Amino acid sequence: MKRLPRSVNCPTELALDLLGGKWMTVILARLKERPLRYNELRRLIPRLSDKVLAQRLADLQERGLVTRDAAAGTRYRLTAQGRSLRPLLQQLYDWGEAQAARLGVAVDAGE
Repeated sequence: MKRLPRSVNCPTELALDLLGGKWMTVILARLKERPLRYNELRRLIPRLSDKVLAQRLADLQERGLVTRDAAAGTRYRLTAQGRSLRPLLQQLYDWGEAQAARLGVAVDAGE
């Protein structure tokens, strides 16, 4: 995992460091609805390689946003801290959906 800074000039900087880029937020967005198995995440995010998915899931677990629940058939789920991101993730989804419509970009939700 990327080392977090000891200080930041803006809380947004820390938030972006914690979320770590495109795939982190996409994984969180998929998990915001329900816990998912690894293979379900792979199916829902086909452009993400196995290696990167495994690493991002490990990063999200280390950051306390996702937990791996072996008792539930090894599903990944948001922690309480991860669930606190749900409103933000929904706003990002809605904004992206509106931009896709405006720009004529097709959205394949994969569901």
